Amino acid sequence: MKKLLSLLCVAIVSLTLFAFTGCSNDDTFTAKSYTSGENVIESVSIDISDRQIDIGVSDDEQVHIEYFDGEKEYFDIIVSEHNALSVKLEFNKEWTDFIGSKAAAEYRKITVKLPTTVTMLSVNTTNERIKVEQLTIADSITITNNGGNIEFNKITVGNALSLNTKNGNITGSVIGGWDDFSIKSTIKKGNSNLPAEKNGGEKSLNTNCNNGDINIEFVK
Repeated sequence: MKKLLSLLCVAIVSLTLFAFTGCSNDDTFTAKSYTSGENVIESVSIDISDRQIDIGVSDDEQVHIEYFDGEKEYFDIIVSEHNALSVKLEFNKEWTDFIGSKAAAEYRKITVKLPTTVTMLSVNTTNERIKVEQLTIADSITITNNGGNIEFNKITVGNALSLNTKNGNITGSVIGGWDDFSIKSTIKKGNSNLPAEKNGGEKSLNTNCNNGDINIEFVK
């Protein structure tokens, strides 16, 4: 009986703690922006979590990033000596801060505009959508999403396009013809309009989707 009462007390304390810490997010967010300026960015890596990412074309040959920083979660944007720009989301939280609701949806969004100088792009997020609009990348694009969709419209790659998602769909259009690409496509618990494998083509298209659908069009 004493053991049962002890377990009951622990459960009550845990539920009380959750009630006070799990139903609110007391972080304060501020709108921020980044511009590459005189830096000629050649590659971009975005590795974050729980953020919607919208990527489009810059109109002035500079990288522009719009985002929200909080006191407990904030972006670290660095340019290396090799003109590689990296974007990471850092956390300064106690374990109790991870319990409960996320920040409001308006703060869980990052907008990126890229110039034609960028030849390689790598994007990774979780639980939110990644959307890419009419982007041209001379070498390769790699997009990974765990828990959200990958959407793209009329993107152009010089060599390789790799798309990977779990618990989300891969949908969009690629500039080029069917014969321009060799294809490798893996699908689990979903439907795909791509073959598992197709040889030929100077460019490569690799897709991997677990618990979602793949629908990709080739357009001129």
